[in-house]
Amino acid sequence: MKLLGIGLAASLAAALAAAPASPVLAQQKTTIGVSLPQDDNPFYIAMKRAIGERAKELGWDVIYVSSQEDKAKQINGVQDMIARGVKGVLISPIDATGVNAAYDAAAAAKIPIISIARASTSPNQTLHVAMDEKQIGRDIANWTLKAIGGKGKVAMLTGPAGSPTFKNVQDGFLEVAGGKPGVTVVFSQAGALTRERGLKQAEDALVANPDLAAIYAANDDVALGAAQAVAAAGKKGKVVVTGMNGVPPGLRGVKDGALGMTVEINPVLWGRLGVDVLAGYLKGEKYKQQVYIKHELIDAKNVDAHLPKK
Repeated sequence: MKLLGIGLAASLAAALAAAPASPVLAQQKTTIGVSLPQDDNPFYIAMKRAIGERAKELGWDVIYVSSQEDKAKQINGVQDMIARGVKGVLISPIDATGVNAAYDAAAAAKIPIISIARASTSPNQTLHVAMDEKQIGRDIANWTLKAIGGKGKVAMLTGPAGSPTFKNVQDGFLEVAGGKPGVTVVFSQAGALTRERGLKQAEDALVANPDLAAIYAANDDVALGAAQAVAAAGKKGKVVVTGMNGVPPGLRGVKDGALGMTVEINPVLWGRLGVDVLAGYLKGEKYKQQVYIKHELIDAKNVDAHLPKK
C-alpha cells in the first residue's frame, strides 16, 4: 500500500506538471489594443512598429485593428478589442467626435483609452499623448515669414475637417502669420493627408495665384504633392512649401530642395512614449491630461543630421 501511495503521488505530480497553466496564471499576460487611422501612411507605419517593439520589450501582446480612415471600422475595431479582454487601448482617432462611441465602450469596460497624436473631445478620453500643436503652428509661421521676407501670398492645405490636432496647428500658424501686414492667405482647403490631394489643391492654388509665395501643408505627404505641382509649374525654389512629421520622404524632400522645411515629430519616439504612458497609468502613476512629445524644425541647415542612415 505504501508503494502504491508513492506511485500514485508520483503520477499526480507528473499529471500536474503536464497540465496547462491555470486560467488565473494565463490571464496575467498583458494585451493592449491599438487603433491607428491609416495603414499606408509612413508616419503611422513607423508609429505602429515602435508600439509593437516597445510592447514586446515589456512582455506585452498587441492587437491591431485597421480602420483606413473609416470611422465605423475604427469604432467596431475598438469594441472588438475590448471584447477580447485588452488591458488598455492606444488610439489615434480619425475624427474628434465621430468615434466617441469607441471611448464610451472603453469607459463602460473600465479600461483606459489613451489618444496618441490626434485627440478626441470625448470626456472618456483617459489621456492624450500629444504634440504642442499651436506652438508648432507658430514655429512654422515664423520660419515661413523669414523664408518669404515677411510678405507674400500663402496657400494653406490644412488637415482633415473635424480633426482638432490639425486645426490647432493651423490656428497657431494664423495667430502669427495672419496678423502680419503684407501676408495674405489667399487659398485654404481641408482634406485628406495624401500626395494626390496636395498635388491637386496646389495646382488650383497656383493657377488662381501665379505670384504665390508659400504653401503650408498639413503633413509631409500633402507637402510632397504640393511640391510636385510647384515643380511642374516651373516654380521650384520660388514657392516655399512646408510640411510636418519629418518622415523619411519628407526629409529627403527638404534635402533636395522640394520642401523648404518640415517639423520632425518622431513617430518612433511617439509610439514608444504612448506605450510607456499606458504602462505607467496601469501601474497607478499620475499624469497631466496631455503628455507632450518634443518637436524640431528641419530645414537645409540641419537636415543632414536627421536623414536615415543608409
